Amino acid sequence: MHIENLKLTNFKNYVDEEIDLCDNVNCFVGNNGAGKTNLLDAVYYLSFCKSYFSPLDVQNIRRDKPFFAIHGRYKHDDQQFMVSCVQKRGQSKQMRLDKKAYKAFAEHVGKIPLVIITPSDQSLIIGGSDIRRKFLDGIISQIDRDYLHHLLQYQKCVEQRNSLLKQFYDDRTFDEPSLQLWDEQLVAHGVRLLLRRLALLRDFRPLFRSYYADVAGEGEMPQLSYESKILEGWDAEEQKAADEAEQQVRSRFAAMLAEARQRDRYALYTTVGPHRDDLELSIDDMSVKRFGSQGQQKTFLLALKLAQFEYIYRQSGIKPILLLDDVFDKLDMPRVKHLIHLVGSDRFGQVLLSDTQPGRVQAIFDEMPDVEHRIFQVEKGRIIR
Repeated sequence: MHIENLKLTNFKNYVDEEIDLCDNVNCFVGNNGAGKTNLLDAVYYLSFCKSYFSPLDVQNIRRDKPFFAIHGRYKHDDQQFMVSCVQKRGQSKQMRLDKKAYKAFAEHVGKIPLVIITPSDQSLIIGGSDIRRKFLDGIISQIDRDYLHHLLQYQKCVEQRNSLLKQFYDDRTFDEPSLQLWDEQLVAHGVRLLLRRLALLRDFRPLFRSYYADVAGEGEMPQLSYESKILEGWDAEEQKAADEAEQQVRSRFAAMLAEARQRDRYALYTTVGPHRDDLELSIDDMSVKRFGSQGQQKTFLLALKLAQFEYIYRQSGIKPILLLDDVFDKLDMPRVKHLIHLVGSDRFGQVLLSDTQPGRVQAIFDEMPDVEHRIFQVEKGRIIR
């Protein structure tokens, strides 16, 4: 899977630009603010129907313009197809596959697997639990449409339950049977999320540890642990069958929701469920967030994202497009060379990366003549080959 051609109209600082990309490594070099990250974000849009950086689509329309448009021509197994994203002011965003509009964006997610690594991803290490849950959900949603369905339904149920709790507070009432109806829905969808996240981590941990050793070398023991109140003291390995495990988790979740109803009544939100869980990151039993050095945190992040690539590839059979946004910052030259050698190998597919130092990437590729690559100069919203 790779993108052959990218066309931008009125997208962020681009007026009208079009580029042809190679199948392997594409480098966008230029000063900060030139628009390198915007190019990567445009490719991200075509996979996930949204920006990686801006929460509001209208913010990505070029100033004083009525719309933005992103068009990408892709190729997979000798088949070409076109994906388009158009956002007009005052209208709903449209996503199209070969000119046919989607009824729901969830229909498109997963068709073009993609992994992105940016400096802002440091929040995955040092930020709140919601960011790490989003990381897990993002991996699974690209390969499991059923999971994405349960995730969206679960999120709606949490919103509705929280609204009901606030309504009880405003009306000075409390209708426990009404709350129980939402609890049943939370359990039905939430159990699927919990069990699927656990299954992911069982396969994901070995990949993560392998990539961590690739980047940092041997000597440290990185660990990933799923933290959930519902699963405290519960050993999934003790369950002899999947349906037995599901029933155990279902019973636990239902009991904890019932127990938390009075607490939720005064908190005005749902305090129990997979929307409150976390992924604990540690090295040698020490929290990376609290005790990890900058180098360890960056290595941990790279290993997580590269393992995400490997996991999606193994599950889907498609190598995701890999976006690397200014990831060489604070890495010494040997590590930079090692990373480019790694992502430029047959182990990976198409790579789009950005860097502020043109000479650095050119010097590295001079040492790698067998790696297909293209280097584009980006200047104030213009792409120069």
